[in-house]
Amino acid sequence: MSKVIHEADALNQVKFTSDGAADGSNPLLPVVVQDVTTGEVLMQAYANREALERTLATRQATYYSRSRQELWVKGQTSGHTQQVQELWVDCDGDSLLYRVVQTGPACHTGEVSCFYRPLLTADTPPEPKLGEVLERVYGTITDRLRTLPEGSYVARLHAGGLDRVLKKITEEAGEVLLAAKNNDPAELATETADLLFHTFFALAEVGVTPADISRVLSEREGKTGLKGPKEVG
Repeated sequence: MSKVIHEADALNQVKFTSDGAADGSNPLLPVVVQDVTTGEVLMQAYANREALERTLATRQATYYSRSRQELWVKGQTSGHTQQVQELWVDCDGDSLLYRVVQTGPACHTGEVSCFYRPLLTADTPPEPKLGEVLERVYGTITDRLRTLPEGSYVARLHAGGLDRVLKKITEEAGEVLLAAKNNDPAELATETADLLFHTFFALAEVGVTPADISRVLSEREGKTGLKGPKEVG
């Protein structure tokens, strides 16, 4: 559970400087939003004092719309909510960082992050991190399960019930074994990806999250995960 400095003390550490109204009567702070699990920057918005107070009180990311001149809660209409886990203020006290658990895509376009249009990229893009990719896959699955869009593979598989999903896991596990037995690296990577996808599908259907798995693995770090055979007599 996230901890917070006393709310009054937290509010005293920030300086609302940007004008949210033509007469300067509604000072704002820019807010950068980051996925607490993957570290990916998701979006940037603004908050006035009331929006920040509501965020601190509810842990639901709340912002101020400069165009509509009103508060808005992320995901209130789309379902793509942001549960605030950590809230940081910069050294000058004039900008904020929300570290959130994001449900579904953060961008209204359907992209995971609002920052999806590159202006400058590295000559050699970094290899995607497995954990970040799996988090996005899980997020996509849960979003599809919530909306059940027409033509979606997730929606079709869900309609067949949990047994159908579990059958796919069995099938994909067999393909992984065969690819490994045949010493086929490319096929093994492909079949393992399929196995992980359907395993995460089952997790989503049952309500287990990647964080639940992470906690179990973290607790096992440095310990043996295997137990020897029981001694007889």
